[in-house]
Amino acid sequence: MSKKDYYELLGVPRDASDRDIKKAYRRLAMKYHPDRNPDDKQAEDKFKELSEAYEVLSDSQKKAAYDQFGHAGVDGQGMGGGGFHGGFEGNFSDIFGDVFGDIFGGGAGGKRRSSVQRGADLRYNLDLTLEEAVRGCEKSLRVPTLVGCEVCDGSGAKPGTSAKTCGTCGGMGQVRMQQGFFSVQQTCPTCHGQGKVISDPCNACHGQGRVEKVKTLQVKIPAGVDTGDRIRLSGEGEAGSHGGPSGDLYVQVNVREHPIFQRDGKHLYCEVPISFVDAALGGELDVPTLDGRVKLKVPAETQTGKLFRLRGKGIAPVRGGSVGDLMVKVTVETPVSLNSRQKELLREFQEATEEGKHKHSPKRHGFFDSVKKFFEDMT
Repeated sequence: MSKKDYYELLGVPRDASDRDIKKAYRRLAMKYHPDRNPDDKQAEDKFKELSEAYEVLSDSQKKAAYDQFGHAGVDGQGMGGGGFHGGFEGNFSDIFGDVFGDIFGGGAGGKRRSSVQRGADLRYNLDLTLEEAVRGCEKSLRVPTLVGCEVCDGSGAKPGTSAKTCGTCGGMGQVRMQQGFFSVQQTCPTCHGQGKVISDPCNACHGQGRVEKVKTLQVKIPAGVDTGDRIRLSGEGEAGSHGGPSGDLYVQVNVREHPIFQRDGKHLYCEVPISFVDAALGGELDVPTLDGRVKLKVPAETQTGKLFRLRGKGIAPVRGGSVGDLMVKVTVETPVSLNSRQKELLREFQEATEEGKHKHSPKRHGFFDSVKKFFEDMT
């Protein structure tokens, strides 16, 4: 066909590697392919020239002959002498499958598609209490999954029989569809890509090789886990097909909200209400921790929102490191449901502190002074 220099057609130097030649042909062939350029005779001719060049330069023997003798060295070898429609069309599918096999799901190299497949991974959402997450525990899980059929030992065929090679694809799992010079491969419609067919399927699994089952598993939860942590149980996922390995089971941890504590990594937070008297005069509080009660001394004149740190009363991280702390926030509780005598005493207290209100309530005094200055500045 073409008498143009093959290296020039592909735009590669004469010492180009096989990889560079293939890469150049792939790029140009996709550009000039007739399916992308319908009714374009020039593009079709260009595509044929590129394919002719690649057929020679991708074959070590033809390439050596072409390098030594030029077109005379390859004429009559199914290319130059026979032309595209003469002897080349039969070889084109091999070239096309080799270069574009990754696009169409496998080349035309005749490799058998393996029917052995790994089982799917599974996820199990596990809710834990804060105490279980902090201390660690052991949980029993009931996991619905697919397991290998014990009757046929996972083959899918009735005991005493076996699967046979698919007659449609010859065991390849794929069939070639060709229209003119355009050739692609697709999954075999008879065996669905397995390469084998089961004429007498197992009664227990109906030829699938796997059956549904609820497995009961024991899993150890390490101390210190938190929401979002995952525990991997290798091989406890779905069984693989046709003897393939099983997938894994991932246990996704979620720690439920606690009525007393809030967690932030390795630290714990809790809010403790104290009386007006304890806040003013000071006192001692019983504070809850995950290990029991502890005494917390509250100094006199403590304001609401004050944060106290109890070191080492938090959580030991699951990945190691120092133990966290417990942060105790005190809130002053306003008395409610007061009787007449209690109200009278509070009024007496208010009158007794009125003269020294700047001293007894410095925050209140400072706030209202700021408000007064704000309005004065506006006028």
